[in-house]
Formats: sequence, C-alpha cells, structure tokens
Amino acid sequence: MEEEAKREFTKDGSVDLRGRPAVAARTGRWKACSFLVGYEAFERMAFYGVASNLVVYLTTELREETVSSVRNVNNWTGTVWLTPIAGAYIADAFLGRFWTFTFSSLLYLTGMILTTLSVSLKALHPQCTPDGICATATRRQVTFFYAALYTMAIGAGGTKPNISTFGADQFDDFDARESRTKASFFNWWMFSSFTGGLVAVLVLVYVQENVGWGVGYTIPTVGLALSLLLFYVGTPFYRHKPVRRDAAAGPARLVGRVFRAAFANRRRKLLGRGDGGGELHERDAAWYAAAGTKRRLHHTRAYRFLDKAALVRTSPAEAEAEVEPCTVTEVEEVKLITGMIVVWLTTLVPCTIWAQVNTLFVKQGTTLDRSVGGVRIPAASLGSFITISMLLSIPVYDRVLVPLARRRTGDPRGITLLQRLGVGCVLQVAAVACACLVELRRMRVVRGASATGAHDTVPMSIFWMLPQYILIGVGDVFSSVGILEFFYEQSPQGMQSLGTTFFTSGLGVGNFLNSLLVTAVDRVTRGRGGGGKSWIGDNLNDSHLDYYYVFLLLLAVINLAVFVWVATRYEYKKEYLSDGGVVVGMVSREAEMAGGGGKGKVVERSKVIDAPLMVEDVELEGVRAV
Repeated sequence: MEEEAKREFTKDGSVDLRGRPAVAARTGRWKACSFLVGYEAFERMAFYGVASNLVVYLTTELREETVSSVRNVNNWTGTVWLTPIAGAYIADAFLGRFWTFTFSSLLYLTGMILTTLSVSLKALHPQCTPDGICATATRRQVTFFYAALYTMAIGAGGTKPNISTFGADQFDDFDARESRTKASFFNWWMFSSFTGGLVAVLVLVYVQENVGWGVGYTIPTVGLALSLLLFYVGTPFYRHKPVRRDAAAGPARLVGRVFRAAFANRRRKLLGRGDGGGELHERDAAWYAAAGTKRRLHHTRAYRFLDKAALVRTSPAEAEAEVEPCTVTEVEEVKLITGMIVVWLTTLVPCTIWAQVNTLFVKQGTTLDRSVGGVRIPAASLGSFITISMLLSIPVYDRVLVPLARRRTGDPRGITLLQRLGVGCVLQVAAVACACLVELRRMRVVRGASATGAHDTVPMSIFWMLPQYILIGVGDVFSSVGILEFFYEQSPQGMQSLGTTFFTSGLGVGNFLNSLLVTAVDRVTRGRGGGGKSWIGDNLNDSHLDYYYVFLLLLAVINLAVFVWVATRYEYKKEYLSDGGVVVGMVSREAEMAGGGGKGKVVERSKVIDAPLMVEDVELEGVRAV
C-alpha cells in the first residue's frame, strides 16, 4: 500500500501550491499547460503590437526625430530582453516561478493599461488639427508614455523567463511518457508565441494606422487580461518545483566558492582511475533524497581543473585549511554554468544576424518594387514570412522529422540539443549568403537601370528577398527553439529560470551588438574625414550593402566553426536518480523512452553522508549522455 501511494506522486519532487507532493494523475502535463499556452499567445500579441510599430507612433504622434525615436525603441527593447535576468533570480532564489510570474504579470498588465490610456485619452497625447498640423508632445505626456512602457518592461522581466519554464515544470523528467511529451512542449510553446506575433504584425499594426491607436492597443490589452484570468483558473492543476534555499546565495557565490577551492588546491594532484573520481568529496545519496530540492550529478571530465575544488582532505594541514571542500555535485553545477556560458557566446553572432530582419532587410526592401496587384505592400510585411515559415515548419519538425530521426538515432528528440542548434546555424549562414546574392543582383539592376537616386525604385520585385526570410524562419525552428530548450535542460536543478535568461539576454545583447557593428562599419568605411562612401549609407542605391553582407557571412561561417568545436567537446548534464539509500547509476531518460539501452547498476549505499564518492562504485552499462 505504501509503495502504491508513492507511485501516485510525481518522481521529480514537484509539489502543489500548498507544498504537498503533487499527485501525478491530477496535475501537470498538457492539462495544466493548456492554461499557459493561451497566455503566451496574447502576451506576444501585446508585446509585438507595441514593439513592431512603436517607432511609427513616436515619429508621427509624439513628433520625435527619427534618430531619437530609433534610439528610444532600442533602449526599451534592450531593457525588455535583459530584465528577465533579475526576474529569473528572484524566482529561483526566493518566490518560485508561480508567484514571481503572478506579481510580474499584474505589473505587465498595468503597463499595458497605462500605455493604452496614453494613446487613447486626449490629455495624454498631442492633438492634431484638421489641416494636419500636430502639436509637440508636452513633457508630462512623454513622461507618462515612457513610464507606461518601462512598467511593461519591468513586468516582462518576471514573466518571460518564468512562464515557459513553469510550463516545462508540468512534465516529470523521470516519467518516460511525460518526458517524451516534454520534448515537444517547447515546439508548441513557440508555435503559440509566433501565432500571437503574427496576429500583431498582420492585424494590430493595420488597425493602429487605419482605425486608431487606441483601438489597436485596447485589443491586446483586453486579450492579455482574459488570458491571465484563464491562467489563474488552472491553478489547482499546476505542479511547482520547490525553491532551493541555497539558491538565494546565487550562482555567483557558488561559482566563486568552487573556483576559490580549486585555486587553493591547485598544487594537489587528482588521483583515482584517471578521472579524479577516487579522491573527490560527495554527499551520500540519502542526503540528496532527504533534501529533495537538489539532485546529485554524475562526475564528468569537462573542465577537470575544477575537480580540485572537491578534493578530500588527507592530512592535518589540509584539514586546517580555511577553504572547505566542495561536493562533486557543486563542482558539476559550476561546470554546467561554465559550459552554458561558452555555448551562449556562440549564439551572439546568430542573434546579431537575426537583428538585420527589422533593420537592413527592411531598408533593402524599401528600394525594390513592392507592387502586388496594384497594392503597394510595406517592406516590413515580408517579415511575416519568417513567422509563417516557422508555424509551418514546427509541426513538420515535431511530427515528421523527429520520428524519422528517432528511428535512426534512438534519441527521442531525433537529434541532440546541440545538433539542433548547429542545423539552425547552418541555415542562418545560408540565409545571409542568400541575402548577399540578392543584394549583388540588386546592385546590377541599379547600375543597368541607372536607378542611383535615394528615392529611385529599383525595377526588381521585393519577392526576390523571400528566400532569405524563409531560411531564417526555418532556421529559427532549430535555433530559437533549440536555444530555449538547451538552456532549460542543462541548467542546474533549481536554476532553470536563470538558465532561460541566457536565451533572452542573447537576443538583447545581439541587438546591442548589431547597433555597435553597424556604427563601427559606417565610421570605418566613411574614413577619418567622413568623405568616403559608407557601405550602409542613407542611399542604399549608391552604397555597398553587399560588402556588409559578405562581412556578416564571414562572421557567421567563423562562428559556425567555433560552435562545432565547442559542441563536439560539450558534456551534457548527467543526474543520479535517488530513492532513499539507493543510487541508480545515471539512467539516460532518452534511452529509457526509446525502450532501453540505458541501464544503470543499482548500488546500495550505507556510507556516512559526508563520505567521499567513489565513482568505481557505480557501473554504467551502455549509458550515453542526455
């Protein structure tokens, strides 16, 4: 009876809102996630409903200059993508994901309401006369509008890193069926996200410019409020990961402690079977089972110099040392963080290239023939093909490519996390190469038609640019979804929210890097006196955007080579499953889902809690890294 009662609960230690063990049959899975997906769609619609047309509002309604409006949009967007770092830390260390999201989402909704009021009430925005003359915005109007925007940005800091992670928490990693379902969760999560963004770009932008800004902002605000109500209705079905109290010290303190201990033991040698395992300190499995909020990690060979932080004391002099030995799990957590930082660095160039979509790609498109059936389409509308190609590709990837690859590789994901990122990088390189070829053809047409004026329309259809948008869209199915999944899966236990901020911060840093790169290239190509011809001039018909695309292509190729080098040396996280005093040798969840191949030898442990770990005690038979 007692064994049957245990089986009713989840195996990953998740609890309900009151802190009681979560009942597996009544909580989590898609039953709970269905309440979350709706929120994501409306939140993306609200965000892109503001962000995609913000520069137009600033220049036409608040009467800002173009340079000033672009700078203000970049500052706000950068803040939106970087505040999740603070929101994730608060969730991991103090409040947990549910309560952090709850407070932040209410703040986010408040910002949306204030923004809607600022564009709707006559007293809060400049008025225009019937003859088209508009007054300059007052300081009070500008202050109110930006206060509303940055209220949204602060609220986004607690919602962005926690809602997707909270959704992933609804699936038990140690249940084969739920773990397989979780493998497709991020795909469908991004599907709902892009659906909301597509509605914003195709519908809300049109409503804002042709019906009214107030109506265009009210629609997503009402939708966001309704989605929050739906989220709270699902509260009884949610699973929660307990907050790790030691996480309040933060990853920085853990990293500092491990590096300090490794440096203190720098002159000591690692002994054992060539992997340092025989001399490393680790707590007993029973300690982790009792703690419940932290999982024991398997020793890896990556960053071996850090293993010295876990060396046990073997002499009286060492016993009196000020630096306490770390556990193998603590060292492995720091290894995971270090490896994630290295991978994150290789994603900055792809994020910088993606930033071209809303900048140079649009600028390039404005010079081309945009007539379709007598209607002149906006150049920015071509960006919708990125979203459309992603929406079409995600089901194909999830339902066709993954099953085919799974039968060949035995991996339930079809391909590994880093292989998925690598495919995305390759497709992005192809997209930049395509953009370069299109620009070379455009310049030939410019010279042939003598369309060198700044406002001359090049007799070349804008749909020549369609392949580069489609390649970026398909590539994002691999890269954007893959990055989000990678950083969630590889984060140490209790730090998943902070791990997902690697995704959002990469986008923010990528946008800032793009601004710096464009500025630097413009200054260098103009020369010291400013008399040279910029590659990215105001008149693209008399510039060398093709040279700049070649430069980006070289960066992308070099970054791809570095990524492959990093990926081939990366060691995935390995965890022990613990049940009382029994340690299960790291069982590959993927192998278990695939029907075997990953059996670990169960070993009874009766050592004292602080006894050193002997890796030789655990035999792994045919286990591959997760």
